[in-house]
Amino acid sequence: MQDIRWKAFWLLFSWLIVCLIVAAFSDWETAWLLFAIGTIAYLWRHLHWMHQLNRWLDKPDLNTIPMGSGAWEDIFAKVYHEQRRHARTKVQLSNALERFRHAAGALPDGVVLLDDDNKIEWCNRPAELHLGIALKQDIHQPIVYLVRSQEFVQYLQHHVDIDPIKLHTISGSQEMMLEIRLVSFGSNQKLLLSRDISQIEKLDAMRRDFIANVSHELRTPLTVVGGFLETLSEMDKTISKQTRQYFDMMMEQTKRMQLLIEDLLTLSQLEAGKSAPDEEDIDVDNLLNVVVSEAKGLSKGKHQIHLDAQADLNIKASRKELHSAFSNLVSNAIRYTPEGGDIFVSWQAHNQEAVFSVRDTGIGIEPEHINRLTERFYRVDRSRSRETGGTGLGLSIVKHILSRHQARLEIHSEFGKGSTFSAVFPKARIIS
Repeated sequence: MQDIRWKAFWLLFSWLIVCLIVAAFSDWETAWLLFAIGTIAYLWRHLHWMHQLNRWLDKPDLNTIPMGSGAWEDIFAKVYHEQRRHARTKVQLSNALERFRHAAGALPDGVVLLDDDNKIEWCNRPAELHLGIALKQDIHQPIVYLVRSQEFVQYLQHHVDIDPIKLHTISGSQEMMLEIRLVSFGSNQKLLLSRDISQIEKLDAMRRDFIANVSHELRTPLTVVGGFLETLSEMDKTISKQTRQYFDMMMEQTKRMQLLIEDLLTLSQLEAGKSAPDEEDIDVDNLLNVVVSEAKGLSKGKHQIHLDAQADLNIKASRKELHSAFSNLVSNAIRYTPEGGDIFVSWQAHNQEAVFSVRDTGIGIEPEHINRLTERFYRVDRSRSRETGGTGLGLSIVKHILSRHQARLEIHSEFGKGSTFSAVFPKARIIS
């Protein structure tokens, strides 16, 4: 722009010199007339090219861009190069978008691009099959018009930091179980991802049924074996000490197998989740006294167990399931705390939530193990678990029980110093 201004200045200055020369050889009236005519012609030429630029901008086409003259030649040349650069960028973006659509279309999972108002901007073929979308007809339509599940609508509204949900749908005559996940995309867009997990759910159901059936079938013969072992060990008082030790070992392992089967059956029932827990108003202080009494029996005086419970803090829950969860957390602390250690059981209100915590002075847990503790049969130290009689299912049972009560399990541990396991219940569970 600096060059254009100087060109205009020198052009007007040159014309002024010409007019001054005319004034010197003629008169001032003629000179001023020539200067006015030249200035008007100069402005008219600018208005002409401005009009041409305005007309061209209505229908920009590189083949019809005006050539211009003078300063306008430079301006049109820059516009031409900018349009060519813009056209190349547009082609590149279009190609990139097309590649993205081809790639997304090849995915086995459904992909739906939503705007800030949850309106459909684009989706691939699997998403059409999963969610009953017809992109040509449903583009720019709110997805809640097509997927009317209340759970899905609530997930759209509160998807931040929430785990994926499972959604049962029917596509034609085929029933599907979908896993739905929302991912933030750009400043005001979201990607809705859907995955068909029907086969996974079927296999998981088969696994649960198999475990439940086998456990149920094993419970009766184990009970019979345990009964006969107890009878045989007491039948003859003259049996040798070594033989009695053999009977005691068999009884111990039989009881361990019975405990494992009971835990497997409990976990199978919780995972099935076919019915909501039978809830009632729980006097938690009274329940914790029972739990601590049982814990002292398990400890056999080897640990100091302390209870600090807020007496007026009660919740609505299943007493049986709550007892199981609390007992599992306390018994874990006993198993993994050396003799002479302390175990602190607490029940307090914190940040409008009810918190049950068990803190021990045991061996602690290394950080890499913490996220896997609630997996079935996962053990940090397998040899120690065998020594203490653990089944590896306790924390998995706790996790499922808390989930059924909209609660969460928090684990904090420092290796070599001890651990704290906390069951946090939401405000809605507290009886006011």
